[in-house]
Amino acid sequence: SDDTGNRLRFQLELEFVQCLANPNYLNFLAQRGYFKDKAFVNYLKYLLYWKEPEYAKYLKYPQCLHMLELLQYEHFRKELVNAQCAKFIDEQQILHWQHYSRKRMRLQQALAEQQQQNNTSAK
Repeated sequence: SDDTGNRLRFQLELEFVQCLANPNYLNFLAQRGYFKDKAFVNYLKYLLYWKEPEYAKYLKYPQCLHMLELLQYEHFRKELVNAQCAKFIDEQQILHWQHYSRKRMRLQQALAEQQQQNNTSAK
């Protein structure tokens, strides 16, 4: 029974933490006053344990950790009420993903070329 409860809690917290990667969800929470609730803010602080490698390895959307970190600041929480703020964050995430994909592809191509050169030199 304890194992089942712990597993359920883990799954719920994992899902919630990953939802924090969505700026529109953060805007939704802000507009409904969740970030003004001291208990909720304390819960966000408690969730920082997800930054530890033994937990972070389960995250599919690691940008949620950055948002969780930013949510520790009252100013950031207040700004999220503004839909334009959420839209800006969303656009910045998209730009990051686009840049990251291109940069990663270039790095992989360079590594493949270097390995080919090394293999040719070794023969």
